[in-house]
Amino acid sequence: MNDNSSPGLLGSVIIAVRDHGLTAAITALIGGFLALLAAITRRAFTNDALLQRLDRELSSERQRLDAQRAEDRHTDAKRLDRIEIDIRAVRDMIFEAFQRGPPG
Repeated sequence: MNDNSSPGLLGSVIIAVRDHGLTAAITALIGGFLALLAAITRRAFTNDALLQRLDRELSSERQRLDAQRAEDRHTDAKRLDRIEIDIRAVRDMIFEAFQRGPPG
């Protein structure tokens, strides 16, 4: 099941140090550190870009909602004006009916 002919990571490091000396180990350590630093930096910039994109989307969504609310308020104001006009018309009609008195 396990292939014992290929050494693991630690075994590879030990063989590299034995075959190529301390210089190869230090070079590998520096290369690994630089690779780690590059990965962290890439991740940080990716997260910043993602946050900026989300901020832009949130801002546009807020603007859309504000515009929708303003339109809804305008529509409601028109509807209330029509209702108020209808109420005044009915009030005036009732007032005129009472002013005339009973028919006959």
